[in-house]
Amino acid sequence: MNPCAFLREDFFYSSIYKFSTFLNHQIIKFPNQYIITSKSYLCRMIRITKIFTFETAHVLYNYDGKCKNMHGHSYKLFVTVKGNPINDLDNPKNGMVVDFGDIKKIVKSEIIDLWDHAVLVNGASPHKDLGQDLEHKGHKVIFCSYQPTCENMLYDIAEKIKSKLSGDVTLAYLKLHETENSYGEWFAEDN
Repeated sequence: MNPCAFLREDFFYSSIYKFSTFLNHQIIKFPNQYIITSKSYLCRMIRITKIFTFETAHVLYNYDGKCKNMHGHSYKLFVTVKGNPINDLDNPKNGMVVDFGDIKKIVKSEIIDLWDHAVLVNGASPHKDLGQDLEHKGHKVIFCSYQPTCENMLYDIAEKIKSKLSGDVTLAYLKLHETENSYGEWFAEDN
C-alpha cells in the first residue's frame, strides 16, 4: 500500500479514524484533506549531519616529514548522528531525530571551545616539555594521551560526542578535514 492515501474533507472523521486505527496508521489533517500515513513510514532511521570548523595546531613527535614541525590547520568536522524522528505532536521536537542546536551544543562544549586556537601535544612524549613551555608563555595547550594525528583526533572526538548523546540517537559517522583534500573518516559500524 502506498504510505500516504489522500482523502477529501467530505469523509467523516470517525470513519477515517476507524480505518486508520485498523491499519495502524496515523491521521494528519491538512486544509481540505486528511492524510493517512503509516506510522512505520514516519519511524524509519534517518541520519542528519552538522558541519563545524575550528583552527588548531599540532606537533607530531618523531614524525619523519615536514609536519614534525608545529603547524596548524583549518579543520572541518562533519558530525552525523542517526535515529528515528520523533513522532509526537505534543513534543516541540516533533519530526526531528535531534535538534541541530543540541548537536551544536555538544560539539561546541566538548571540542570547539577546547581545541579552537590551541595546540595539541602528545603528553606521553618528550613534546610534553614543549607544551609546558608554551603553556607557561600563555599559550593554550591541550595535552593528549595520543599522537595528535587526524586519525587519533577522530577517535577522541567520537568518544566525547558519544558520551553526550541521549535517548535513541547514536553517532553514525565523522569526517575530519585537515585540508581541503586530506581527511579522515570514522564509521560507527567499524568501531
